[in-house]
Amino acid sequence: MRDHRTTAIRFCALKALLLLVLAPILAAQPALAQTKAISPALTGCLAKQDIGDDKRIAACTATLESPLASTVQRANAYFIRGSAYAHQKAYDSAIADFDRTIWLAPGYCPAYRGRGWVFSQKKEFDRAIADFSECIRIDPNTVLYLDRGAAYLAKNDLDAAIADFSAMIEHHPENAYGFSNRGEAYRRKGEPKLAVADLNRAIALDPKDAYSFYNRGIAYSDQGDPDRAIADYNEAIRLKPDALYYNNRGNSYADKKDNDRSIADYDEAIKLDPNFALAYYNRGTAYREGNEQDKALADLDAAIRLDPNYAAAYGNRARIYRDRGDIDRARADLDQSLRLDVGGYRDAYARGNLFFDKHDFPRALADFDLAIKFNPKYAAALNARCLTRAILGRAQEGLADCEESLKWRPDDAYTIDSRAFCHLKLGDFDTAIADFTAALKVNPKLASSLYGRGLARRKKGDADGAQSDMTAAKAIQADIAEDYTAYGVE
Repeated sequence: MRDHRTTAIRFCALKALLLLVLAPILAAQPALAQTKAISPALTGCLAKQDIGDDKRIAACTATLESPLASTVQRANAYFIRGSAYAHQKAYDSAIADFDRTIWLAPGYCPAYRGRGWVFSQKKEFDRAIADFSECIRIDPNTVLYLDRGAAYLAKNDLDAAIADFSAMIEHHPENAYGFSNRGEAYRRKGEPKLAVADLNRAIALDPKDAYSFYNRGIAYSDQGDPDRAIADYNEAIRLKPDALYYNNRGNSYADKKDNDRSIADYDEAIKLDPNFALAYYNRGTAYREGNEQDKALADLDAAIRLDPNYAAAYGNRARIYRDRGDIDRARADLDQSLRLDVGGYRDAYARGNLFFDKHDFPRALADFDLAIKFNPKYAAALNARCLTRAILGRAQEGLADCEESLKWRPDDAYTIDSRAFCHLKLGDFDTAIADFTAALKVNPKLASSLYGRGLARRKKGDADGAQSDMTAAKAIQADIAEDYTAYGVE
């Protein structure tokens, strides 16, 4: 399976904080008191031009070490130094400086904004939301609705995100980012028309915004329109070549079954970002689909090395091991995938099949239960549970699963075969024969249906018909009788 498309979420730019020259922080005190006494350090700390993070940190530190620095100046210095630390990704140091700024100036919104931004980078979204909320309380007209909405979006709290982006649009209708982020929230909520409408508006406001073209490309992809998705990814790449854009265009080429162009795009994504685990994963998937198993395995190994918590990569690597007959390693990878993502229903189903093939039916059933818990419409898992329940003496429950499976995948030969097996276990031989025959109309080479029909005919005393069916089944699958013995039917 190919991984989901990574989307772009907009937070306010850190640079706006880093280069901000503070207004007076404490209204009760004169602005920049005693500036002349420490002017070289303070001037460097507050310089509007980009003097580099290290020089700015040194200048702000010198200001803070001066016994002449006023409360206002110290608050300024902590804030600017914290912003520089954040720009260097020294997040703990940044948080400490923003804490000190807030202690000196509790009503200063940008300090909450800066600390909230850092919490967002650390994926501590609840703490980020608390800081953004405090800034919004101080200044309800702030663009911080964008940042708080982005934090909600990162948590997948879509309604809260949409409410904040709508507030951002109300206060700042000229800002494309509010429309772009709200469009992405609508897309995740399964409202593609609203998503595209917002992204169209974002692009109209800012035709040079690569992110909006990129996110609209994802929306088109979700609607099953790879050509329009590719057109948007092309424009995003033209505006700002980025590994994400090449990766997603590769996914759209894969959707068009153009494996060569998809691999070429994943190559470019990896060239731009050699540590891009998602691109290695997707290229590995493309190689696997192209039957280049060694290359696929190497890429999935790389994805796991770069991101040891990448559940889907373990799942896809497990499928390569399974196809090679290395069941123990396949099982180990599926175990790890499900430890990392208990909701990985496809991998639960895959592991269930490994247990089923070993005739460990109770454990197979547990995995099929898990798969269906997280995707009640998963037809393949419903079919597998139907058959497994019948084997374990719960054929009536199995019938309900088969009927549910056929709602989502009508006329599937394997599911009709499983339903026939349920009837066989229940002793309803006429209905079993009718279903096995129906399955064979869809797939005349289905050995399990031929053998099952033969067994049902034998139970009804039709020895010739039984022999004919069972002989034909063994010609297709020599060990079919052993399977049925394991299933408890002989």
